Amino acid sequence: MKVVTWNCNGAFRKKFNEIITLEADIYVIQECEDPAQTRDKEYKAWSKNYLWHGLNKNKGIGVFCREDLHLEKLDWSDDGLQLFLPFKVNSKYSFIGIWTKQANSPNFRYIGQVWKYLQKHSEKFQTEKPFLVGDWNSNKIWDEWDRWWNHTDVVKQLDEMGLVSAYHTFFKENQGEEKKPTLYFRKNKSASYHVDYIFLNKRYLKNMAFEIGDARKWLKHSDHMPLVVVF
Repeated sequence: MKVVTWNCNGAFRKKFNEIITLEADIYVIQECEDPAQTRDKEYKAWSKNYLWHGLNKNKGIGVFCREDLHLEKLDWSDDGLQLFLPFKVNSKYSFIGIWTKQANSPNFRYIGQVWKYLQKHSEKFQTEKPFLVGDWNSNKIWDEWDRWWNHTDVVKQLDEMGLVSAYHTFFKENQGEEKKPTLYFRKNKSASYHVDYIFLNKRYLKNMAFEIGDARKWLKHSDHMPLVVVF
């Protein structure tokens, strides 16, 4: 199974032909348009097996699967947390598509949204052990020592549930010490960060492959690089 996550930086209708060259089974895309509300016939025709969630028809989070895969949305309420798209593939693999936002929260923005979602559904995380896939807008380097829900705390809690970062496991790097960026802020190579993640059940680590898209190819399309995991 090959899974790709990518913050396309908007206008996905003009870019989906680029990402499908990766030949994934599942694409989790942030900042994409709702296929049901687009006027783009080619994008609509391609989006045959998908789910979408967002507050703006032009920029939400979507999952797009191969047509022969069974895709269903999971009923995990978010209570206004932004943005989470829970789904299951082939009645076997559970996923949470993620694109964190400020969500008008002065205290629980970005990683705070993930922390709240994790607490709300902690029992389901324990039993389902979902893949967590997407743009977290977060890194250990921005931890605040007086918070109990910073990036490090979330990673630790996930590890206790048996969920680990594919990138950090594959490249044997520590959180906050990443050598490969996933974001070049506003396409500036001197403002590079690692803020996109794929977390997965430790049982899938055997024979796992992982890669991050090359900036030389992808920067012309988005300031985020696609993440690819094969398990």
